[in-house]
Amino acid sequence: MQQSDSTLSKLILLFVFDKMEVPLSETTIIDMCCSTNNWINQFECRPLLSQLIEAGFLYQTNSFQNETLYTITPDGRMCLAHFFIRISSSLREEISEFVKNHRNKYRRKQDYISDYYKNADNSYTVLLKIIEPTQTVLELKMTVPTRQTAKAINKQWEEKAPQVYAALYDILVD
Repeated sequence: MQQSDSTLSKLILLFVFDKMEVPLSETTIIDMCCSTNNWINQFECRPLLSQLIEAGFLYQTNSFQNETLYTITPDGRMCLAHFFIRISSSLREEISEFVKNHRNKYRRKQDYISDYYKNADNSYTVLLKIIEPTQTVLELKMTVPTRQTAKAINKQWEEKAPQVYAALYDILVD
C-alpha cells in the first residue's frame, strides 16, 4: 500500500467522524466506510483506526455496554482542517450527503438495542434499551406470549424507541 493511499484513507475516516458528530463503534465504521460504501478497504480499516488513535487523532472509549467507541479529537479536527483538501470534492460531497441521509439510522443501531429470549413457560422476554455512550438511559423488559410478538417488538424498537421514551417520560414526569 502506498503511503498516500493510507493517508487518504485516514483523512476519509477523520472526515466521516467529523460529519457524524457522535462516537462510533468499529462495526458502524466498517459498515459505513467499507461495506455500504467503498471509501476504505475493509482489511485496512482496523489498522487505520489504531494508527489514528496512536497519533492522537481519534479517542477510544468504552460504552456502557463495554463496546469500544471512537470519536475524533481536537487534534484530529485540526489535522482534518489542514489536509481535507486532499479528499476530492466529489468524495467529500458524497460522504456529507450519505451522512446527512443516514446519520439517524446508524445512531439508532448503536443507541437502541433490543433482544428477546424464550422463557421456561414458553413465553418470551423482550429486552429493550436506549444507550448513550456512557450509560443506559432506559431499559425495559417485557414478557409476551409468542415468538411472533417478540420478533415484532424487536424489529420495531429502532424506529419507535424515541417515541416510547418520550411517552414514558411525559407520563411519569407530569
